[in-house]
Amino acid sequence: MKKKIVILGATGTVGNKISENLINEGHHVILIARHIEKLERYRSLGAEIIAGDITDVETLTSAFANADGAFILLPDNVKAENTRAYQRDVTSRLIEAIEKSGIKYIVNMSSVGSHMHEGNGIMGGTGEQEVRLNQLQDVNVLHIRSAYFMENFLRTIGLVKLKGINGTAAVGDHAIPMVATQDVAKVAAAHLANLNFTGKSVHAVMGPRDYTYREFTNIVGSAIGNPELPYVQIPVEQAKQVFLENGFSEDFVNNLLDMAIAIKAGMMNYQKRDHSTTTPTTAEDFVAEVYLPLYNKQ
Repeated sequence: MKKKIVILGATGTVGNKISENLINEGHHVILIARHIEKLERYRSLGAEIIAGDITDVETLTSAFANADGAFILLPDNVKAENTRAYQRDVTSRLIEAIEKSGIKYIVNMSSVGSHMHEGNGIMGGTGEQEVRLNQLQDVNVLHIRSAYFMENFLRTIGLVKLKGINGTAAVGDHAIPMVATQDVAKVAAAHLANLNFTGKSVHAVMGPRDYTYREFTNIVGSAIGNPELPYVQIPVEQAKQVFLENGFSEDFVNNLLDMAIAIKAGMMNYQKRDHSTTTPTTAEDFVAEVYLPLYNKQ
């Protein structure tokens, strides 16, 4: 049976792919985004496009009211002067819209590491959001705790090309689960299409296995013809200055870097890997299919 499904963050890396999966399966998909020009290609495929912000309770309530289910998330705000206050405000508005609309099924985008509510940077906000959504009465909520996105390595292509190194503020030799967003989207889309969850639950999506940043960098290096490509852990203060120079707020940067530091503390390694949490796209697959074509374009 075809469903009516609302997707928030439809222009994002995961939301975009969820939308494609559900539209291709013939579901009635309602896409909400601030910049709808990026979604116009879906209109001809039957999607309903609504211009709206994730803080617009009236728009969200109206969209949720006649839907079978919805995909929600807690988007980053790089300009937020108080990141946790921003996250709490967004969560409050989502909860208000859910309660007013009467919608019964919610798939929430969360993250590995969200089992902790402090010491994990931005993930403290997603952890708090999980707790607050779990207080909803008569609403089924499934939290997708995604591993570290392989797509994050696309952000350092410029560093690889200009400096001949790959680097972030994270430690290079601590293995964590990493996942391609196409696999996250497939799992989320399946839950939205089937509405096969009840109560409050967690589904971790952890990729094929754990990788270190150095190992992933080696895979990138081999693909681009530089097998000696080094991974460099960038000092926190140096990384902070780069973000600040790009216009990010200091509080957001602190939360972002706290998340990087949490990797070494093992906060990304809480979820257990089993058949239900393991997904197929390997780092080698991702680099060949996604990273390398983008690298060659730049």
